[in-house]
Amino acid sequence: MTKYPDGLVLQSSFLEREGYSYVLQQHYRKSGLLKLLGKGAMLKSDNDFLIFGALASLQQQSNHSVHIGGRTALALLGQAHYLQINMQSVSLFKEPKDDLPKWFLSNQWDLEFEVFNISLFEDKFAGYKEYESNGLTLKISNPAQALMECLSQCPDKFPLTEGYEIMENLLTLRPSAVQILLEQCKSIKVKRLFLYFAEKVGHSWFEDLDTSKIKLGKGVRRIVPNGKYVSKYELMLPEELV
Repeated sequence: MTKYPDGLVLQSSFLEREGYSYVLQQHYRKSGLLKLLGKGAMLKSDNDFLIFGALASLQQQSNHSVHIGGRTALALLGQAHYLQINMQSVSLFKEPKDDLPKWFLSNQWDLEFEVFNISLFEDKFAGYKEYESNGLTLKISNPAQALMECLSQCPDKFPLTEGYEIMENLLTLRPSAVQILLEQCKSIKVKRLFLYFAEKVGHSWFEDLDTSKIKLGKGVRRIVPNGKYVSKYELMLPEELV
């Protein structure tokens, strides 16, 4: 048991694959080595309830799509416009059909969380980056994917001006990685906003994108009512962003 990082949730099915029989798991619980979090999930008895440990377990032991994304991922990677130094809550994104287990939803973790159900990319594993915290390794959205997740929530749940300010900070994106994400992205609105912001900021990596391979659809997207029209991307945007 000492080989597993502190805070990592240990799922019963995972432990069985590791060679710990169900009978042995019961023995560990009765002896006080493991504590039960809910059906099929345990934690070393002296460990804290860390949401990073729960997410690492969901990703690595049962292949769930849930991950830290959006503004939280940008903050962790130092790319948020307003760095959340004292983070109290995390934004989680997952595929709509990916049901999270009760043990994850019902326990009190060290951080609060909000789950967004969104199927934004054809390949759900296209834009991840490994993140390490206190011995725990999990996948979070890379900066480009995180901004796209933010833009998917514009303008109702995420301000367009903050999306533009975040884009200003993304100086070193790899165009090949951005190209893949834009080709994989299923939201016309997100792709148009991302490209418009990148071009308006004047990032050097924008020039290396092949926009002919990115499907941008047809017809005007009215992001805000009574906005100003951007003809190249067929967007109706707030006047201050045009």
